[in-house]
Amino acid sequence: MRSVVVHGHFYQPPREEPWLEILEREPSAAPYHDWNQRIEHECYSAVCAARLPQDGNGEPRLVNLMSRLSFDFGPTLLTWLEREADPTYRTILQSDAQSASRLGHGNAIAAPYHHVILPLASPRDRRTEVRWGLRDFRRRFGRDPEGFWLPETAVDQATLDVLSAEGIRFTILAPHQVRPRPERGLPAWVDTAGGGRIAIFAYDGAIAHEVAFGALIRDGEAWARRMLTPPAVAGNAGPSLVSLATDGETYGHHHKFGEMALAAMLEQVEGAGAVVENYASFLARHPPRETVELVAASSWSCVHGIERWRDDCGCRLEPDTQQRWRAPLRHALEWLGHQAAERFERECGRLGVDGWALRDTYQGDGVLGNSAPSSSSLLELLEQQRQALRMFTSCGWFFDDIAGIEPRICLRHAARVIELAGAEGRAWRDGLLDRLRAALANDPVDGSGAEVFRTRVESRFAAEELAAAAAAVIQHVQGVAPENVGVFAVDGAEGGRVTVRDRRTGRVAGCSATVLWRAAGLVVRLELNGRIVEIPRSALPEPARFALAARHPEQADR
Repeated sequence: MRSVVVHGHFYQPPREEPWLEILEREPSAAPYHDWNQRIEHECYSAVCAARLPQDGNGEPRLVNLMSRLSFDFGPTLLTWLEREADPTYRTILQSDAQSASRLGHGNAIAAPYHHVILPLASPRDRRTEVRWGLRDFRRRFGRDPEGFWLPETAVDQATLDVLSAEGIRFTILAPHQVRPRPERGLPAWVDTAGGGRIAIFAYDGAIAHEVAFGALIRDGEAWARRMLTPPAVAGNAGPSLVSLATDGETYGHHHKFGEMALAAMLEQVEGAGAVVENYASFLARHPPRETVELVAASSWSCVHGIERWRDDCGCRLEPDTQQRWRAPLRHALEWLGHQAAERFERECGRLGVDGWALRDTYQGDGVLGNSAPSSSSLLELLEQQRQALRMFTSCGWFFDDIAGIEPRICLRHAARVIELAGAEGRAWRDGLLDRLRAALANDPVDGSGAEVFRTRVESRFAAEELAAAAAAVIQHVQGVAPENVGVFAVDGAEGGRVTVRDRRTGRVAGCSATVLWRAAGLVVRLELNGRIVEIPRSALPEPARFALAARHPEQADR
């Protein structure tokens, strides 16, 4: 009997700026507000309701492909979907429950909390990322995950050791990542250095490549024929599995109407008698019978192993570009992460807590368990660690230039790590800039990573200053104080007094605020902790700019 599994890896980097956790407008995503919103429309909601040819009444049939796909979603993307696209989010959860009822095993598998290259992470960070991802999965799907997606399928023995120790049964790899490649698509064991073992599925690389980069995504019939072609191996008797793994955004975002081709393919495959299922259900019926060797460290998107995320290996999207900036960027962020780790360990020791054990229980959305201590100092240390983990989002190294949006996202989190360091932050900033000067951009106008950080990344104002200024402007133009500005709760914005509370750290800041109109436009004058700070309209967070533009259209473009 032929089984078919299609896995979709759905992921977007955390796009919220790290000071107020607000996702501001991204002009390149027009006509949508931002790229998350655009891709949700083009892909996620489309996959949840893919169109097939008309039924007998002349109406198109809508098919929820999530109930037929094996899938993982990056936890930071699920957080956004839960907040901004609830119908799609609920369909994702329901699809897992439906597949569990149909197959005995849910379609969803877990992933690290952040999309980091786990073989390049420190042992502590690797463990935390896995544990945060598992906790997030259990909270959302209400069960333990059986499988685990590795970002970029980047793998080594230490990574598999962590998965095995956490009870994960299987992961998915590209065919070149194990030797020999298991026949007929069947699972195989990989023994880990720590004495454990884990099942791996090696997907069909040729079909996956033709779907992601070739013509199959435009022809559901041809795609179905490829999935049904018997494997060319000796001894075809017995079960066989044809599986492929691609970015989930392939279906509708990278390839318009790709979800329709996927729906047509699955319908024809099922019509031919094949079983469309997930990896966990296949594994339950057909446990591994052979052991293969891991090719480490390796990934699905770098022919040089994992060098794409730390060196100028030649992997790039645009010709005639250099990526010599990759190594200095990684060294700079690793240095900053080490500074934050030393401070975390020192300060947690002073507070009398096991910081690393506590960090593992800290949820990626910034919430501690009910039994954990919750002083502002400790919560601020944990928040700094959360930002430090986000610095290593893999997208920062995948593309061609350090001046691009993806490296800037990583550097924004580095800026927030520095801000949360208090008095130590100045020395950390100097050290980071020293190291970033070696990360040269492709365009001389952009200079180096140091110039990108200074001119296009770091904020001139502290997070509480921005929150207080935004609250004061909204109160000024609408007559009513907002309850929240991003992650900050506004406890008061009347009578010239604004009090804001960081809901992640519990830190409270109160200040006097005056909204001034000058020849150059609006300015908010804050008196905070004995300092006078003036914040121009251009530096205000988006909610304040929107409120101002609605009341004063003449200010919209200033």
